Amino acid sequence: MMGYFISGDIGGTKTLLQALEWRGGEAEVRFERRYASREYSSFSDVLRDFLHAASALGIKPPLSACFAVAGPVTEQGIRLTNLPWLMNAGALEREFAIPTVKLINDFEAVALSVAVLAADDLVTLQKGTPYAEGVRVALGAGTGMGVAWLISQGGRYTPLPTEAGHIDFAPVDELQVRLFVYLRHRFGHVSVERILSGPGLINIFDFLMDEWGASENLEQPRIESVDAPQISDLAFNQGHPVAMKTFDLFVEIYGAYAGNLALAGLCRNGVYIAGGVAPKIIGKLQEGAFIKAFRDKGRFSSLMEEIPVHVVMNSKAGLIGAAEEAKRMLVALSAGSEGASRFSEFNDPGTS
Repeated sequence: MMGYFISGDIGGTKTLLQALEWRGGEAEVRFERRYASREYSSFSDVLRDFLHAASALGIKPPLSACFAVAGPVTEQGIRLTNLPWLMNAGALEREFAIPTVKLINDFEAVALSVAVLAADDLVTLQKGTPYAEGVRVALGAGTGMGVAWLISQGGRYTPLPTEAGHIDFAPVDELQVRLFVYLRHRFGHVSVERILSGPGLINIFDFLMDEWGASENLEQPRIESVDAPQISDLAFNQGHPVAMKTFDLFVEIYGAYAGNLALAGLCRNGVYIAGGVAPKIIGKLQEGAFIKAFRDKGRFSSLMEEIPVHVVMNSKAGLIGAAEEAKRMLVALSAGSEGASRFSEFNDPGTS
């Protein structure tokens, strides 16, 4: 069996597309291109350019396509949050004559990558004792907080996308309670994403600057209008005490939240920390505060020590997961009459 398929990871800043060839049980990346999303008025414009460039390299039209998109997919359609793009799988099938197209949530794609990531794509924070076919969970702070469960069904893991980044923040000590009150006054509802995200780092930093300024014993100049990379620079390169404390608090809350998800799903086969933030602060995550907070579940602390915890270091995890789903779609397509017809056409020497 052989055929071409494409995968994509689509966000407000960048869109990454791949064309792959499935031949002899192996998938090979034949072409990849990155696009600045905001330079295009629609996803169709991006895909049209990509397919034209792939064709110029001798790559045949795809038989399946899967695109990971940030946000909830409803009836195979989505309006992207940070782009003026409307995407619909059926419309893309018709416009580009692709037999089967699927849209999936970006963290659903990350979850799908877990089964095929290489060992050096992961950094283990806690080895634990994995249970074969046990539940897994993938989560990650980036622009927001993404979460997807993974359930073993029929010999493969099926992802269950969620919006668990919007559940309530649960403070566990007095400082976190004060952070909660501070954010409640600003936002009303305080979700986990208000803290565990790039914007969340800014929220923690602003809160701690206010706390610092209120202290009678400590003096620290006020810093206005910081972004997450600046806070990182202040903490790791300049030793700024408030920025350093920002990451301490961020990591403690991150660990506790990951532990809550692991406990809620009884994720005996692993917790996978992905997203844009974790790889950039891997040294901080390895210091121990993350796992300490992860395990700190009272009577269930011993159980939490048995759950494997890994950090996903591969920045293309979403693209890899989308490719896995597109490959599965290709195999399913080949088993049907329409797929068999298209595969016969593809494999006909007269069409090459």
